[in-house]
Amino acid sequence: MIHSIPAAPVPAACRTTVGRPHPRLRRHVLAYSAFSAIAPVAHRLLPINVPVLVVDLTGECRVATGPRSTPGLGGPDRWRRGVTVGLTPAGVSALLGGVPPRELAGRAVPLADLLGRDDAALAEHLAEAPTWAARFRRLDTWLTARLDPDLPEDPLVTAAWWRLQRSTGRARVGAVAAGLGVGRRRLEVAFQRVLGLSPGTVARIARFQRAVGLVATGAALSRAATDAGYADQPHLTRDMRALAGLTPGSLRAFVQDRPAARA
Repeated sequence: MIHSIPAAPVPAACRTTVGRPHPRLRRHVLAYSAFSAIAPVAHRLLPINVPVLVVDLTGECRVATGPRSTPGLGGPDRWRRGVTVGLTPAGVSALLGGVPPRELAGRAVPLADLLGRDDAALAEHLAEAPTWAARFRRLDTWLTARLDPDLPEDPLVTAAWWRLQRSTGRARVGAVAAGLGVGRRRLEVAFQRVLGLSPGTVARIARFQRAVGLVATGAALSRAATDAGYADQPHLTRDMRALAGLTPGSLRAFVQDRPAARA
């Protein structure tokens, strides 16, 4: 889950490491990602089909960013050291007090507006931990305590979202709808009502994010295109230009994985 990249090259920018939530949270939380930089860095927010909580441990900017199909640049998105939490559609309501996922679509909302005093308390609690692994464990505990599994969710949207998310880029919306026993139009209406995005957009962004992840691990662009579900490398190049405003080569320069510092 790659949420953002530096807006311009900077020394030692955004070293990152990924953590997985405890199995009891897997239905609601996709992943954790730690980030660390020498100084606050302006970021380019990449298209993403999941809401993300950004917990900046230095207090520069703690926000919840919603799913979006276009990149964002500038504004309050300057971060130095913290962790991001990727949520599933079911996780938004269950962990944020019933907030509908569509209310976050295309927006960045201060975490304090959603969590109240828990916003600063969470950042302080995480900052006290000695390592990123310890912070991920504290997130497991904190999120489990907040979880309200009885809040309603749309089972059709949940099932279709997971199929599109795991499709390796080749799933067709009509086929997904048929596999769930509904028409494409019903699925599209349900996605717009719940998520604020169409199922086709969710599938396209999932493919894009998968390609970015492969590029970040050093995969050749031709392989990243094939493994992510693109027809060929030119198809990947066109989609990255359209969605991120960058060529694959430029994107690679920003997202090459670097281990996060211990603290």
